[in-house]
Amino acid sequence: MDIILKQMIEIVKQCGQLILNADRTTMAIDAKEGPANFVTEYDKKVQQQLETELKQIVPDARFIGEEENTNTASNKGKYFIVDPIDGTTNFIKDYHMSCISVALLEDGEVKIGIIYNPYLDEMFWAVKGEGAYCNDRRIHVSEQPLSNGLVLFGASPYNQELHKKSFEMAYDFFSQALDIRRSGSAALDLCSIAAGRAELYFELRLSPWDYAAGSLLVQEAGGIVTTIDGEALCFDRPCSVLAKNR
Repeated sequence: MDIILKQMIEIVKQCGQLILNADRTTMAIDAKEGPANFVTEYDKKVQQQLETELKQIVPDARFIGEEENTNTASNKGKYFIVDPIDGTTNFIKDYHMSCISVALLEDGEVKIGIIYNPYLDEMFWAVKGEGAYCNDRRIHVSEQPLSNGLVLFGASPYNQELHKKSFEMAYDFFSQALDIRRSGSAALDLCSIAAGRAELYFELRLSPWDYAAGSLLVQEAGGIVTTIDGEALCFDRPCSVLAKNR
């Protein structure tokens, strides 16, 4: 597993250079279903490179990516679950809250999770049972109570039917916490919980590539990740996510 981890980290870091070197003056941007739901040529380039190189190190793993995905995970076998650029709108606007998220799922469990923010050169990674790290530093969730904590939340423009409930929940948490934030990247929000930078994160609908890697990071950092209803996350369909330090 150590060799696979090192190879995965190197592949992800190389793909980060595609993001850093992106030419926004000529970048092709396509609209997907729903408002403010975009895919750029760099989403596709990063995903293509990840798929090509990750399959070389784990040939028997199937590949599930956000862009043009045709596979669904099951509780048997190995899968790479990938978001080539989590926070695409941020990326388009050159707002430096975007990342690459890669998880290796085996028999329904995330065994390796990697999330890389190339703008800050922060490589978050975890192996099941071995703790969570940012670069070479071990990370842990915060010990602060919610009353002295930050709450993070997500609300995608294209999930319009969830807007009212999302912001009502955010308003409720705002009265209980120190402050509240919305970054536009679910994967980086999960990293913030794992690293002790915030105490709670929620979003009412996410796809597995948004949270697969981050869920392992939070768990290995000592935190808790479930659906909003307290159930186990699923990796074969979208679900809600609630991550917290305690």
